[in-house]
Amino acid sequence: MNKAQDVQLLADRAQQALWAALKTGTLRDGQFLSMSQLVDILDFPLSAVREAVKQASSHGLLSALPKRGIRVMEARPETIRECLDFRMVLDQEGARRRISDGHLVGLDALRERHEDIWNQARTNAANDLSPVAIQVDLSLHDFLAEGLGNSQLAASYAANRMRIAIIQNSRPFVPDRIVSAIDEHLAIINALEKHDAGGAVAAINHHYEQTLRWWGAA
Repeated sequence: MNKAQDVQLLADRAQQALWAALKTGTLRDGQFLSMSQLVDILDFPLSAVREAVKQASSHGLLSALPKRGIRVMEARPETIRECLDFRMVLDQEGARRRISDGHLVGLDALRERHEDIWNQARTNAANDLSPVAIQVDLSLHDFLAEGLGNSQLAASYAANRMRIAIIQNSRPFVPDRIVSAIDEHLAIINALEKHDAGGAVAAINHHYEQTLRWWGAA
């Protein structure tokens, strides 16, 4: 492996580490830190971290402030609305395309996962379902995104998912929201199972509106 490849590999790994820090909440919304602090957190060379910051900034995940430092995206109401609206539009199109193409393999497993977490939330079988609930929540959105069948749309969806992860870390699931969110997801799954494109679009829109309300951005 030559030097250029080594540099690129380090940059890619630093970007993955930065993405993970944002997803897990190691870096929180609105957090301000210096480049040296970020280097310590990610444990990669400065040059690789700078490249990762450049990529994250291009997606609106971070803001690089010259000679001052870096600020993580703030979960403001207008940002929440735009991110969720973006997801809703692509979710709706993904649902339409899946139904039109008949590509619904995996829907049974999605239903099973959703019903399992719904039952746990209803019976308080676990003290903190939030991390699991987030993964179940994302599983349906991933399913819809994969239905787009377009690499450019998929890349945009993935970047927006990172923005939503930052928001989600600042507004974790509460038990009551887990139940209602899963109900909304099951309505989407029901429509997909019936090949009801109009019903799926309406259910996705309802989920969007309710999420806005729960996140205080309606």
